[in-house]
Amino acid sequence: MLETWPHRADLAEAAITERHASRLWGLPRTNLATVAWPPSWRESTFWHWHYWWQAHYLDCQIDAAVRRRTPQRRRRINDTLRGICLRSRGNVTANRYYDDKAWLALAWNRALSVDGVDYTKQLSALEFDILAGLDPVTGVLPWRKNETFYNVPANGPAAILFARTGRLDKAREVTDWIYDNLVADTGLIQDGLRMRMHGPEAVNKIYTYNQGTVLGASVEIALALRHDVGLGHRDPVDSFDHSDRADASVFYVTHIRALVESIALHLATPQGVLLCPPHETRDGDGALFKGILARYLADVAVRLPEDSRENIATKRVASRMVIASAESLWEHRLEVDGLPVFASEWTQDARLPHNYGLGPSSISEAVGLLRIDERDLSVQLSGWMLLEAAAKVAAAQAR
Repeated sequence: MLETWPHRADLAEAAITERHASRLWGLPRTNLATVAWPPSWRESTFWHWHYWWQAHYLDCQIDAAVRRRTPQRRRRINDTLRGICLRSRGNVTANRYYDDKAWLALAWNRALSVDGVDYTKQLSALEFDILAGLDPVTGVLPWRKNETFYNVPANGPAAILFARTGRLDKAREVTDWIYDNLVADTGLIQDGLRMRMHGPEAVNKIYTYNQGTVLGASVEIALALRHDVGLGHRDPVDSFDHSDRADASVFYVTHIRALVESIALHLATPQGVLLCPPHETRDGDGALFKGILARYLADVAVRLPEDSRENIATKRVASRMVIASAESLWEHRLEVDGLPVFASEWTQDARLPHNYGLGPSSISEAVGLLRIDERDLSVQLSGWMLLEAAAKVAAAQAR
């Protein structure tokens, strides 16, 4: 079983490399992923810039390289970073959306752990831009520049980034704001707050990836606080002593337990397979959401300390959801030329993105009305993310 998930993740990587990986405008030493398969000319020429899809494409490549480093994977990561820089016209901070920039900074920061990867100047500019975007009144990021909508899609990944880059105070401020303002009665995390003339107005939609990023931020913060206590660390300007740090770590761990339980109750089948909420799209941007949740459930399953019965139970529930989802994804896949095509809904059979020139199978397809979700890169990346998460969980269970 240990070798099953890495092998399946390798096949997912091979499928995306075969069908989606492409040079940017034919330039050597560049790599981006076309956003659909088979692509239209607009998609194959990267006419539109899917900034945050490429960030997740990069993140998946890093997952594979961390699992098993090869020269080919290292080269492709470098080529992808070069492609992102060029397609951004040399300015990765020009994007108005802070969620997009936070995702890219997260992946880029991880990329630096791979030997031979070095684009630190651009990453530093990106991180500074995100920090500078924090609203001085709320202390959190707006969804985009000159916006009064403060949401989890921007602040969840930013909080993870802050925690990983030593800005623990910022990570805590952002994450605490989410817990103070956006926890629904179900225990799940709502989307955000929109500032109106009459006051804040909650946007109460539930999205799977918001649960994932809040889990990811809470894990990073809890572990950083425990590490500081273990080292006897105390910053001279820090108002928190060791006991305060220990208590604060327990605060985040308690939230992790509650959130994992709520996800299992409300966003998964009884068998543990992750599901889309009714309003969450299964194609386009929405197709990435469940894969992101799986990534951070795996983080809980692998990294949450096993120092209490409650933590052990939470790790088991998180592991179960990752593995059950991966099993269902694999069971419902198609195979084309020996490589998988994943379904957008992990409990349903995948559909072929096209009919290989055999002619339209229906009137709706003939006039271009039929939308096959599986054609989108986002759907396939989400499957790859899930399989990398399963490989990570399986490796941890085997230790």
